[in-house]
Amino acid sequence: MEELCWMPATELATRYRARELSPVEVVEAVLARIEQLNPQLNAFLTITADHARDLAKASEERLHRDEPLGLLDGVPYSLKDLEPTKGIRTTFGSKFFEQYVPDEDGVVAERMRQSGAVLLGKTNTPHFGHKELSDNLLGEPCRNPWNRERSPGGSSAGAGAAVAAGLGPLAHGTDGAGSIRIPASFCGIVGFKPSLGRVPYAPHVDPWSAFTHSGPMTRTVRDAALMLQAMAGPDARDPLSIDSAPVDYLAACEGDLAGLRIAWSPDLGTGPVEPEVAAIAEAAARRFVELGCTLDTPQISWPDARSFYTIIWDVAQGARVYEQAQQRPDWIEPTLMRMVLNAGSISAIQHRQALYERANYYRAVLASFDDFDLLLTPTMPAGAWPLGSGAEEEPRTIAGRPVAHLIDRVPFMYPFNITGQPAITAPCGFTSAGLPVGLQIVGRWHSDALVLRAAACFEAIAPWPEQKPALSLKG
Repeated sequence: MEELCWMPATELATRYRARELSPVEVVEAVLARIEQLNPQLNAFLTITADHARDLAKASEERLHRDEPLGLLDGVPYSLKDLEPTKGIRTTFGSKFFEQYVPDEDGVVAERMRQSGAVLLGKTNTPHFGHKELSDNLLGEPCRNPWNRERSPGGSSAGAGAAVAAGLGPLAHGTDGAGSIRIPASFCGIVGFKPSLGRVPYAPHVDPWSAFTHSGPMTRTVRDAALMLQAMAGPDARDPLSIDSAPVDYLAACEGDLAGLRIAWSPDLGTGPVEPEVAAIAEAAARRFVELGCTLDTPQISWPDARSFYTIIWDVAQGARVYEQAQQRPDWIEPTLMRMVLNAGSISAIQHRQALYERANYYRAVLASFDDFDLLLTPTMPAGAWPLGSGAEEEPRTIAGRPVAHLIDRVPFMYPFNITGQPAITAPCGFTSAGLPVGLQIVGRWHSDALVLRAAACFEAIAPWPEQKPALSLKG
């Protein structure tokens, strides 16, 4: 039964069609593991066990008729609880929506439903995904499977913890400043932020904001490609969605990287990074030479992004809950309340100027990619940090430097939300404390297929899926 919980989605799909496995037995195995481990990890806010059983039975019947809906038919997955799900509780990690049940699906929920995949439940997230930690006012924080006293990251906290713990091979995440890649790195899994608009993001309170991405979180690169295949493609409900059909992302994982120009940066020129993490990520980056690439360490001198992105981020988050904060301030976490107060102090002129600076930053980054095909960085500047109290962010310093704002703690993540470029994190080692370290691979504008191929090639020479956290099952 445990073997079924760790089986990649690609293998499940193949064995379903060969009649070697049943979606019903796989879903029962995963649900049993969720029942055992979710009380320890709090990865799921809502578990849809009966619904999952119904979906698995329907999938099995389709497969027996040789009429699968797609490659994901019968494969278990989870949705981050920022994604609306018709008829299923969707909290957004907020006390204000603790019992909210939408009457429509979001685009990702709709497409995953149409794929025949089996929804296991909704995964934990902080209030509207406003930070990189894993707590909210709905209950206990989500915990990291590698060390339950550590954070799994955020805001796709439950998604990262669930995949790392074998609670389903596929998880959906969203990423506005690193929220797919942060927990993927902290939990030792793959997290792919596709190009902006590759996966439509709708419904959304601000569809023109242009920094939030939906993407897959998985244990293998090919599983991420398979899930992206179901999620990607244009939709008019997202005016920024890319108006072209998705390519075959699973096929894109094949091939080599011979002749590619790779850039390595330990800090993007500005970010703090713990020396141990930088050394582990650099050793991984240098392995791309074995794959036939040339590796260079260019001087990154992009404009300062912190000054304008903190304005954009705080205004986006603070404005969204401004009225609620006035009505029930006790339902607004201190970390979010600070964003509300800061947003209230920012003028319209300052906000518009920040958007102008974003455009200048985009042009500078775009120009630098003329000199290389892919950019590699550490994903996070440190291993997973302590859970903290929820009232104050952790950590206060990284590599001896103060990190006063969320943006300071994710220095290699948010630049590519600004630009919308595809970026993936892949596991590349462990700290001396046994905490996972991720390597981030960033591609040029709309080069999602190349980023997946690069990650798949790295996975082939530095395999990680057999590495599993030690978790105790009851009974």
